[in-house]
Amino acid sequence: MKQYVTCHMTALAVAIILDIVLGDPHTRLHPIRLIGSLIDRLERLLYRKEGSAAIAAGAALWAAVIIPVAVVSSLIMYAGYSVDPRIGTSLEAVMTYFVLAAGSLRNESMKVFTDLDTGDIEKARYDLSMIVGRDTERLNGDGVAKAAVETVAENTSDGVVAPLIYTALFGPVGGFVYKAINTMDSMLGYRNERYEYFGKVAAVMDDAANLIPSRLSACFMIAAAGLYGLVSKNYSARSAYRIWRRDRMKHKSPNSAQTESVCAGALGIRLGGDSYYGGILVEKPYIGDDTRPVRPEDIKKAINLMFGAEGVCTAVIYIVTELISTFP
Repeated sequence: MKQYVTCHMTALAVAIILDIVLGDPHTRLHPIRLIGSLIDRLERLLYRKEGSAAIAAGAALWAAVIIPVAVVSSLIMYAGYSVDPRIGTSLEAVMTYFVLAAGSLRNESMKVFTDLDTGDIEKARYDLSMIVGRDTERLNGDGVAKAAVETVAENTSDGVVAPLIYTALFGPVGGFVYKAINTMDSMLGYRNERYEYFGKVAAVMDDAANLIPSRLSACFMIAAAGLYGLVSKNYSARSAYRIWRRDRMKHKSPNSAQTESVCAGALGIRLGGDSYYGGILVEKPYIGDDTRPVRPEDIKKAINLMFGAEGVCTAVIYIVTELISTFP
């Protein structure tokens, strides 16, 4: 058991480094892309529009995705460690690398920063559209910067801390199952005419899976703001905590505003507000205080908070693991 724990934590460290250095590989054979393709195929096969039949169909799709993801990832892990612990550790590191998204979030959001920094607003809108679901055509420079900060802040939980937690607890199987749940929500979990019933199970299960990780992510981000605040006046843990306590439940989802509110408070900016999705105006509450406009530099600061939260989370995981390993 102790040997597996050592292999597991080694694989986790290697995966984090790979993600930071390489980012997410752009390939059609990416496991998360393959999961998305499976969801799309099953949707075309099982889709129902409304009522209990649609909810049941959505539940069937959810199970039809989760079960094979869990089985296949378990078999890969079992096969690797059965042959040799070094092979198992290597497979685990690569599999964990695929479920982490900090490097990708940094790379994609920095494209938006570079576009804004060089004054290319059209390219900034386009690059932003690659990482957000909202319409970007109407956004000015400040609006583009705000949207980029929001997506980095929100995905600090979904794309970084939550996968780390589930992988630390349950290995790559937990990481892949979590990513499957999260991917189904991003594809089906909308409150609109098409998915109100069919996507209900996907949305509810994603809320459940993120209930604890989103709040831990907020705590880790507050801690990161405190650490950065020791060397820079650009971050405030006190304001982060205050805005989090006040605004963390302002989104319809119980989880979405957790890290967004921390980021808004830590940087002293206001996020949220109305946005267009598919040409339709969606009213959203504001998060944070309107003390100054959001600027392109805030994208970098949000990225720093994301990596800071990841670092705090990783340290906690390793400390807890070390403490547990000392028990007889």
